[in-house]
Amino acid sequence: MSFVKEFKEFAMRGNVIDMAVGVVIGAAFGKIISSLVDDIIMPLVGVATGGMNFTDYKWVIQQAVIDGTTQEVLKPEVTMNWGSWVQTIVDFLIVAFCIFVAIKGINQLKRTKEEAPEPEAPAEPTKEEVLLTEIRDLLKEKK
Repeated sequence: MSFVKEFKEFAMRGNVIDMAVGVVIGAAFGKIISSLVDDIIMPLVGVATGGMNFTDYKWVIQQAVIDGTTQEVLKPEVTMNWGSWVQTIVDFLIVAFCIFVAIKGINQLKRTKEEAPEPEAPAEPTKEEVLLTEIRDLLKEKK
């Protein structure tokens, strides 16, 4: 079997296509959640914490070396940006919570749909009803 034919069979399998669609939808959903976090939730968190922005916090390990006459930075400062790390953790927790709420809502919708009562099938006629129906049909035939 040729390499191209094998690849075509692999690529056209249902689970590969489903996975590709899932990745694309997941990326789009990730952008929506990131926008929710960056544009809506984090500004509210900033207001609630008095305008605190964690990304500005850092430990300076080595000061920058600046030329005294030209004020040109000869060697930039070396920092440990712990505030950026904290901000990333906060972002992750908010994104994880938003995804949890969205999936919980989807699962609730699925459960509601699955639990919807199906219309009951008409009850089977009793033996007496079947017998009476046969008698009726026989009487109709005699006429």
